[in-house]
Amino acid sequence: MDSGGSTDMTLAFDLEALRRLAYPDRVFQDARQWSEYVGVVSEEPTYVVTNFTRKHRIRQDFFSGPRSREESLENVRAQFGTERHVFVGVDDEDTALADEAGWEFLGVEDAAAAADWELGDPEEPDESAGDDSRDDWP
Repeated sequence: MDSGGSTDMTLAFDLEALRRLAYPDRVFQDARQWSEYVGVVSEEPTYVVTNFTRKHRIRQDFFSGPRSREESLENVRAQFGTERHVFVGVDDEDTALADEAGWEFLGVEDAAAAADWELGDPEEPDESAGDDSRDDWP
């Protein structure tokens, strides 16, 4: 994906955008190559986001917690002073949200095309693989 030549970027995924990617864990691994911070924002309860990220073995640098997506984006922007802040979402409402919060917007389909990510229902992780390869996994 073209990050504009800078890796000084914070990348936030709307939970619904992640749900449209076949391999969200691989997406996060890939995004870490050209982003300083990567996380998830959602208005869903915290446990919903936590369950999704644990199930797919996603280590996020930030998450929204019990607040609105706009407040989450504003807080993340204030906390992570990177050169760019990019929000990956799914629709016009997400575009407006990014604009209001001072973030660049990127539709999940466009992001997937640019980064060669596969769209589709998230694959179920292989439970037999174990967590030994992850030093950040509880």
